[in-house]
Amino acid sequence: MDDYKPIFDMTGQVALIVGGTGGLGADMALALAQYGADIVLAQRNPERGNDIKEIITKTTGRRCELYKVDVLEEDSVKILVDKIDAEFGRLDILINSAGLNILQKAEEYASENWDTVLDINLRGTYLACREAGRIMIRQKKGKIINLSSVRGNLGMPEGYIAYCASKGGVNMLTKCLASEWAKYNISVNAISPTFIRTNINEKQLEDEKFYNTLVARIPMKRIGVQKDIIGPTLLFASGAADFITGQILLVDGGITATQ
Repeated sequence: MDDYKPIFDMTGQVALIVGGTGGLGADMALALAQYGADIVLAQRNPERGNDIKEIITKTTGRRCELYKVDVLEEDSVKILVDKIDAEFGRLDILINSAGLNILQKAEEYASENWDTVLDINLRGTYLACREAGRIMIRQKKGKIINLSSVRGNLGMPEGYIAYCASKGGVNMLTKCLASEWAKYNISVNAISPTFIRTNINEKQLEDEKFYNTLVARIPMKRIGVQKDIIGPTLLFASGAADFITGQILLVDGGITATQ
């Protein structure tokens, strides 16, 4: 009989989390470090990650570096990945968690806002995948996790035209890369959550009407919390998912099962 205990062990691997100092990215980073991975957190203002870096290094003993990247700038993404290659000599896991939305009615949506949302959510995800993919192809091994949304599958009555389009694009990007890079033993999957409570949206959730409207649509009668994303992250990043690729995992309390 095989020993399945090490199936989630990532000791000696290197994980890059783009947008890694935000709420979800920070929790993902800590979880991967707890399972043995060294961590690179990358975003425009990396100093925001000082607290999570200290937690990771002190509680897990793993290495954690804070690097700067602007996913809107192609050269910046390339420089980031080249730096990781030079300093670590490998890149095993990429998580794309950078993203944003700009609320505006479809008939009034400003072109510059559309470009910003699509550039960060979709183009930035592609650039990170492309550059990380160069190393993973060389290694003949890698795991890529893109953070999508149920809004890549479900429309919204108002305000989400660019966001939904970008996440639908992320889903198809995930499937195409999974199909093309399977021959290199690179798996590409996406986690697609419903509304997740983070520090960023805590204020928004204080609106009782807004909160109740959200929960009413979800069969489990709650919104997501950050730990709900950790299990899928560990699955897709580890050897437990070696035969899983091209999947869009809906972490949504059952909302898409009803629509």
